[in-house]
Amino acid sequence: MKTSAVQPADISRSVFAVPPLAMSADLSVNAAQNKALIRHIEAGGVSTLLYGGNANIYNLTIDGFCQMLDILEDSAAPESWVIPAIGPDFGKMIDQAKILRNRAFPTTLTLPTTTAIHPAGVEAGLRRAADVMGKPLLVYAKGEGYLTPAQLGSLARDGVICAIKYAIDRKDPLQDPFLTELVQQVDRSLIVSGMGERPALAHLQHFKLAGYTSGLVCLIPAVSQAFLKAAQAGDFAHAQALMQRFFPLENAREKYGFIRVLHGLVRLSGIADTGPILPLLADMSAAEEAELAPMLEDLLAKEPRN
Repeated sequence: MKTSAVQPADISRSVFAVPPLAMSADLSVNAAQNKALIRHIEAGGVSTLLYGGNANIYNLTIDGFCQMLDILEDSAAPESWVIPAIGPDFGKMIDQAKILRNRAFPTTLTLPTTTAIHPAGVEAGLRRAADVMGKPLLVYAKGEGYLTPAQLGSLARDGVICAIKYAIDRKDPLQDPFLTELVQQVDRSLIVSGMGERPALAHLQHFKLAGYTSGLVCLIPAVSQAFLKAAQAGDFAHAQALMQRFFPLENAREKYGFIRVLHGLVRLSGIADTGPILPLLADMSAAEEAELAPMLEDLLAKEPRN
C-alpha cells in the first residue's frame, strides 16, 4: 500500500475505484473476498481504491472500521493508493480520525451529510478532523449547502485538504456555476469528478478535472482506465464510446440504489462474494437481480482479455 504524502500525480494516474466491502454471513469484514476484489481491480491497471459510500461505511461499526483497515493494509499492492472514508457526522469523523492517526493511510475521504450542518461548522469540523488525523483530507463535495467554493479554496490553500471529490448532480453537467467557481478557487489537478461515468467526460473535457471515481470500474477495470487515459489524452470520441458501455447498469444503479446494486453486481459477476450488505441497506431482490443479469453479462463481455 502506498503510504507517501499525496501528490497531484497520484490523483490523475488512475481511476478512483469505489468498491463495495465484502462481508461474511456474520457481518464481519471478509478478508479473502475483499482481497480477491482488490486483485481484480489492480489487474485491470487501476491503482487507487476508495472505500467510501459503496463500501457502506455509513453503517459500519468502529470495530468493523478497524477490521477493514487491517485488511486493506494487508491486501493492497505496494503502489496502490488506498483511501478509507470517515464520518459522516462529526463525532464518528473524529473517532475514526483518531484511529487513522496511527495508521499509514496518507489521507481519508470525509463522507458528506445534509443533516444538522452549516457551512461554517463543516469547515471547522474538517479542520479539526485533519488536525486530529495529522494528515490532509479528501473532501466529498456533494451538495450546495455543505461548503462553498471559497471555503474549499481556503481549505486547500491551508493544506487541510489534498483533493476534492466533486459530486453535485446537474441535469446538464456543462451548466454548473458551483464547479465553474470551484476551478477558479482550487487547482484543477486536485479535483476529480465524483459521480461515475455519466458526467465524467464533461468534467474531464470541459472543466479539465484530474480524474474520476467509479463503482462499475470494479467489474471492468481495464475499460474504465482506458476511458480515463483516452479523455486525458484528448481522444474524446474514443472516451465517449467507452463511457457508453456503462450507461445501462449505471442507470439501473440510480433506479434501485447505487450502493446496494453494486454490492450485488460484484457478487453476481463471480469476481468476489460480497456477502450480505450491512443494514440499514438491503440486498437486491431476486426480481431485481434477474432484471440486471443480462446487462451485467453484456458489460462483462466487453472486458479486455489477456
